[in-house]
Amino acid sequence: MTASTEQTLEFGSSLLPSRERREKLRKVRRFRDGFSRYGVGTAGIGVIIALALIFVYLFYEAYPLLKPAAIQVAKEITILADEDSSDTVHLTLDRFETIGGRFSSSGIITFFDVETGKILARENVPVPEGETVTAFGRSESRKSLFVYGFSDGSVLPLKIDYRQTFPQGVRVITPTLEFPLGDEPIRVGGGITGNYSALTIVDGRGGYIVAAGTDSGDIAMAMFRARRNMLTGSVELSREDYDLPSIQRPVTQLFVNESLRNLFAIDEEGALFNIDIVDPKNPRILERVDLVPEGVSATAAAFLVGSRSLIVGGSDGSLSQWILVRNEDTGEANLTRIRGFRQQSGAITFIEPEYSRKGFLAGDDTGRVSLHYATSSVTLKQLEATAEPVVRIAISPINRLALVKAENADHLQVLTIDNPHPQTSLSALWGKVWYEGRGQPEFIWQSSSADDAFESKFSLTPLTIGTLKAALFAMLLATPLAIMGAIYTAYFMAKPMRRIVKPSIELMEALPTVILGFLAGIWLAPYIENHLPIIFVGALLIPFGMLVAGFSWSRLPSGFRGIIPPGWEAALLVPVVIVLGWITVESSPWIELAFFDGSMRQWFTNVGIPYDQRNALIVGLAMGFAVIPTIFSIAEDAVFNVPRHLTQGSLALGATSWQTVVGVVLPTASPGIFSAVMIGFGRAVGETMIVLMASGNSPIVNFNLFEGMRTLAANIAVELPETAVGSTHFRVLFLSALVLLLFTFVLNTVAEVVRQRLRKRYASI
Repeated sequence: MTASTEQTLEFGSSLLPSRERREKLRKVRRFRDGFSRYGVGTAGIGVIIALALIFVYLFYEAYPLLKPAAIQVAKEITILADEDSSDTVHLTLDRFETIGGRFSSSGIITFFDVETGKILARENVPVPEGETVTAFGRSESRKSLFVYGFSDGSVLPLKIDYRQTFPQGVRVITPTLEFPLGDEPIRVGGGITGNYSALTIVDGRGGYIVAAGTDSGDIAMAMFRARRNMLTGSVELSREDYDLPSIQRPVTQLFVNESLRNLFAIDEEGALFNIDIVDPKNPRILERVDLVPEGVSATAAAFLVGSRSLIVGGSDGSLSQWILVRNEDTGEANLTRIRGFRQQSGAITFIEPEYSRKGFLAGDDTGRVSLHYATSSVTLKQLEATAEPVVRIAISPINRLALVKAENADHLQVLTIDNPHPQTSLSALWGKVWYEGRGQPEFIWQSSSADDAFESKFSLTPLTIGTLKAALFAMLLATPLAIMGAIYTAYFMAKPMRRIVKPSIELMEALPTVILGFLAGIWLAPYIENHLPIIFVGALLIPFGMLVAGFSWSRLPSGFRGIIPPGWEAALLVPVVIVLGWITVESSPWIELAFFDGSMRQWFTNVGIPYDQRNALIVGLAMGFAVIPTIFSIAEDAVFNVPRHLTQGSLALGATSWQTVVGVVLPTASPGIFSAVMIGFGRAVGETMIVLMASGNSPIVNFNLFEGMRTLAANIAVELPETAVGSTHFRVLFLSALVLLLFTFVLNTVAEVVRQRLRKRYASI
């Protein structure tokens, strides 16, 4: 071996680490590789688990909405030591589901323990001496108000109150009988004779109304007003009597709504007479309505809570809901059938509405009891409760327990009911629903009201449409500006200028959306309302002016254009945009005077275009401003990272810069650009504060640019802090959050599939 060779080996060995050192470096490298591999994998799995847990939690909170209702016979009780063998005309339950009440046709009211049937108290209604009970009527369930009719033509209103006391800290409930109009029987009207065949009583806004009908079709009504003396505490009653038009047929049932505007009289053939009593001194029959088909009789009827809907049962087992719908031509409200329910196997014998919502129980002559809910238009459950026809049903004020009395039976069936969320069916959540007081089926979200008889409206369609509407208008503004800006910045702009522009736009994303929403709602919305031509003139003038400026620049001598270095041309457009913006603002008043009689806002109203100050236009401008940095940053990186040899090869083959952009850059960067758009769209769908402060929060179904909306995210933010935990409203809000999560998940999944296909398609370029 020569000397030179030995020197080379010595030199080479001095550059290489020792064997021990190399082994140590390999271990460190393996550790780092393993840490990175498993660390990234663990983090990815953690993200998936976190998303799965969010999904599971949302589903857990929303799942009770999907559970079917349950109703079953819990037990059978016999009212011990009840010596009153007369017919049962009514049953009641207290709100704690411990005390029941039985009203008999002899005028005895028996209160008993629901658990054992033991008699707790017995009250005697003051029946006039020598007279008998011939009729019984009641008000809406919430009022616990009843009226007995006697054979001498007199009536006696009464009320049941379950008073609570707490001796030694233990709650004791004592049922008491009250007489709101005194304990002496009174007469209703002076022009009718004979026994009453139908009675009703209403505690309305103007006072108590008692109405009575006879077998001859005569109807009388009396209104009572009570005044309490502030000094003595005594109550003074005043009354007015009215004779209503005769229907010339036996009256089987009477109903007066709480507004005291209409009296409904039903005859034995199932015909209803709608009598206008707005002016009770001049009553008139508005219409006659056949509630059931020919050959079928109306066997039962009852008002739902609020007395705005009438549920009618027929001898064929049919059940239908009727409400007053205003006729646009005549201005009068006509009774209209809006929905039916599942037909039962026998004639409907009794209908008992729920106390606080739009559900009801119906019994038939085969002993079957069915549970229905009006708003969702569904029959929730049917049960064979007895072997005999059902004659009376009572449901507790909290809708969890019911009593059923069968014909010729000396016992009561106690039913347990599990039905916490009957309002939420697929048809009620996503379909059009015909609500009380509306002229037609509609999509409505309205979760609260000051009215006790209010019906919650939980349609998710307006919120879903509002979410898409807000995102659509934001993307219409943000997508073209962000993508075109990204292409120019990454491919045409000079590097020094790009180093200023790109970070500046990305910094826009750090601006809190609550600030953008505040500015949009407080400043931008009223400003745009007062200067509407700015939007339309600016949308036309600024792009057109920029094109004119660019075209004019291209026609200047090349020597003059050479003064500006390549890639800095965009700086010349800054003063152009400022001047065009100034012209747009200054010309707005003149345009309004010349074309819109001084106010474009009023002109929209005159031509029938609704305009809300906080609308989709304002949301689109503000949210588009917030989404632009997201789309721009991702799209700019995708364009900038297109391999240079592709663009340089295209230019070397004679293609112009724009031909290279269209033919090479955009196809190669399309997966990244598509991802940018989808991420921006997802950001717009989930945006909360901007929509909350700038949209007006109107849950309506349209895509009008000048009307507001309410999105799923904004609705959750507004209403979740105010709702009761575990309520239907609470769980519907969680369901809407689940819908939003599933929507974004599906959207991102589809976007990823499309991105991968685009990436595979253009990978060979």
